[in-house]
Amino acid sequence: MAASAAALCKVRFMARVVQKFGGTSVADVERIRKAAEKTKAEVDAGNEVAVVVSAMAGVTNQLVEYVGAMSPMHDAREYDVVVSSGEQVTTGLMALALQEMGIQARSWLGWQMPIRTDDSHSRARIKSIDSSELDRRLTAGEVAVMPGFQGITEKNRVTTLGRGGSDTSAVALAAALNADRCDIYTDVDGVYTCDPRIVVKAQKLDRITYEEMLEMASQGAKVLQTRSVEMAMNHGVRLYVRSTFTDGDGTLVCDEDEIVEDQVVSGIAYSRDEAKITLVQVPDRPGVAAAIFGPLADENVNVDMIVQSTAADGALTDITFTVAKIDFDRAAKLLGDLQQEIGYEAVIADSSVVKVSVIGVGMRSHAGVAQLMFKTLSEKGINVQVISTSEIKVSVLIAEEYAELALRALHTAYGLDAD
Repeated sequence: MAASAAALCKVRFMARVVQKFGGTSVADVERIRKAAEKTKAEVDAGNEVAVVVSAMAGVTNQLVEYVGAMSPMHDAREYDVVVSSGEQVTTGLMALALQEMGIQARSWLGWQMPIRTDDSHSRARIKSIDSSELDRRLTAGEVAVMPGFQGITEKNRVTTLGRGGSDTSAVALAAALNADRCDIYTDVDGVYTCDPRIVVKAQKLDRITYEEMLEMASQGAKVLQTRSVEMAMNHGVRLYVRSTFTDGDGTLVCDEDEIVEDQVVSGIAYSRDEAKITLVQVPDRPGVAAAIFGPLADENVNVDMIVQSTAADGALTDITFTVAKIDFDRAAKLLGDLQQEIGYEAVIADSSVVKVSVIGVGMRSHAGVAQLMFKTLSEKGINVQVISTSEIKVSVLIAEEYAELALRALHTAYGLDAD
């Protein structure tokens, strides 16, 4: 009876962990061994572990180049077959590394589970994961190693999830396995209040809410992929951002209830991937906005910040909005072709801008956050061109040359500087 009780206690306190290692963490054989040591540490602690790996750093880019060289107008299904192979290599090598350490481990490819996706090749979305066999193997003490980024359609065609898809794979797997947490191993040791390469006084956060992390990811922070954070929030998967190369605590991404006291502002993000377009003297009539933004949507041009200023007589208006820089030339040309139809006077395009965002769930209950932002920028002689807000975010568009000055000034103004 005593032995049985001890066994029950062991099961009760055992954690189920999904670990994800990005491309820099598995860039070569030696780094794969180092990553495997992180997995072994969890196994030695008595935890059940599933591992998700990316392709080695640079491999996916090389595979994409191979496809382009062979077939510039390629079949997207065959593109996925080629590009997904990078993760397959890393998966097998990681399983071998663990076996060499005396750990019972095996590799699982996306089609072997299977991980079912829709048929949007190169940008597929996960529909379901059959984790029943994997669940049984984990319970028996076997480590499962799987490739991120890949899945399979109902017609048994290989798919990929798009860039950053390995984070999404890991979170989806953690949700399917009802894991206690999903550890995202990367080349940084956590989530910072701002980019520490620019703001030397940036602090590593112990915890951050899903909502804040989602805003920071969507506003330019590169630590986590936006889709993965959204999925984690929807399924209640606790994310832990950690460094592959150093020991120590990382940053827990969790529900707001797990954070004892909310900061008014938790972080400041920026994005250089913005371009501004202004349509001057647009006739202010019903349907004009649809005539502008409808064709852009049809061409898959995503519009972000939008500002409209109407003249005193109400007859004409200026409309300013931002698009991703990659879509800038295409959007400008499309709008030029629509000038006669829309009836605007001129288009002014500017790609030398940057978006700066102040983010924090504490904004919900504290006034004056936006006012402090505008005051701080004004004192530094920085003109605000466009403004957009949400419940926990204030974003402004400024001239690109002021980006670093703005980030440092705002970081200090909101009391985020490290001592």
